Amino acid sequence: MTEQSPEQGAVRVMVVDDHPMWRDAVARDLAAAGFDVVATAGDGQQAVRRARAVTPDVLVLDLNLPLKPGVQVCKELVAVLPGLRVLVLSASGEHADVLEAVKSGATGYLLKSASTDELTDAVRRTAEGDPVFTPGLAGLVLGEYRRLATDPAPAAGPGDSKAPRLTERETEVLRLVAKGLSYKQIAERLVISHRTVQNHVQNTLGKLQLHNRVELVRYAIEQGIDIPDDPDDRTDSAYPAG
Repeated sequence: MTEQSPEQGAVRVMVVDDHPMWRDAVARDLAAAGFDVVATAGDGQQAVRRARAVTPDVLVLDLNLPLKPGVQVCKELVAVLPGLRVLVLSASGEHADVLEAVKSGATGYLLKSASTDELTDAVRRTAEGDPVFTPGLAGLVLGEYRRLATDPAPAAGPGDSKAPRLTERETEVLRLVAKGLSYKQIAERLVISHRTVQNHVQNTLGKLQLHNRVELVRYAIEQGIDIPDDPDDRTDSAYPAG
């Protein structure tokens, strides 16, 4: 595991959990791994207030919070902090909880049974823009978006001047993102740099007014962009994996 230092621009992280011992342990582990833990909070209202004040890069968020539920915290903060990425860290693996968290704007979902190394890796990848999911939950999210897209609203055609115009390369990257490839895999396939892939994804998000790569998947499906199944391009640990 590669450690970072605050002097070198460490990822700014905030930890939200209503159990003090668990919250402190997570914050301590992340700090030891080189992340800059800028704040913690023990309830939903406190989380919103402190996050708006310190503007973290990544919010590690429990769902079961007093005063305001985690999904509401996520929804409110994503709306006012455009650069924020939310990694849910929950004891619940219920499908309804996972889907609700993603729909509220969470980038990833990790169970509390994860190891310290898995957590720190998930936070790092979340900061880089990769949606990270506990094994078995990735396919659930894609499956739900496919279900929602079975009867989509009429989409603007390619000739519609009001439709966002993506370049040929942006469309190509979007197709590979929707297939479940990580930035690294996309870079290798297209023979471009990891940073160039990130730039294309960020440009596409801006043009489409979307928040994260999970929303890009839904957009691609709704627009009928060709996403052939390719099991070799996917992993069980994340959708997409990092």
